[in-house]
Amino acid sequence: MPLADRFLDIRRDPHSDELIARGGDSEAHSVLQRAGFIAVVRVHETYHRAPTGLTKDDESDLAIDAVARLRAAGYHVDCDTDFDTDYRPASYLPLGSSVAHLAERIRQATTTEEAADALTELTAAHDGVLAALGDVLTATADFHDGLGQAADPYIARRLRYLADEHLHIMRTDLADTRNTLADRHAPHPGRSTCTGEVPATERERSAVCACPPPPRTLPAPPPPVAAGLRR
Repeated sequence: MPLADRFLDIRRDPHSDELIARGGDSEAHSVLQRAGFIAVVRVHETYHRAPTGLTKDDESDLAIDAVARLRAAGYHVDCDTDFDTDYRPASYLPLGSSVAHLAERIRQATTTEEAADALTELTAAHDGVLAALGDVLTATADFHDGLGQAADPYIARRLRYLADEHLHIMRTDLADTRNTLADRHAPHPGRSTCTGEVPATERERSAVCACPPPPRTLPAPPPPVAAGLRR
């Protein structure tokens, strides 16, 4: 990770007086979003602003909370004096970390059964991650139905379309992938489990494990010398 991604600025723009947060990596951007900031994606940068309609005091509270959260997560934050704070809130693993753990399980899987078990948590029909995501989309659509602005019914229809079409394709494709892996009962040819044990018959007891050494890669032969260059 570039060191520059550990630094952020949270200040009021001197020209527009808008509260702006700049810098940081994707983890810092998640912290800002959880503090209440809104991401603004441009061609050459992504920065964060306060939601519209807040009072100056509300914006200051937002900035102070973001500074505290970011510093608690180990980021260096430069900010206006009004936003500086020594408060460090407790941090908890977000819900997304549980799903990210599934990716780590698949990266470490050595058999098709292990990969299928991890994918089951995504594709389970009643309480899998994708089923829960569908419930979230539907609930958000229901929320927009009675919200009152002209665009809200369109947003509700769009969310239901995402749940019924795009998410449905993801669920069926991943479920098919999971079922195919569960039927194969095969080890992954490129992965093996190393126990770190040395067999009792090993004469060289300094060996760290019983795994065969990696295959040697022979150096490429030098290119042939052109006939005209020989003497």
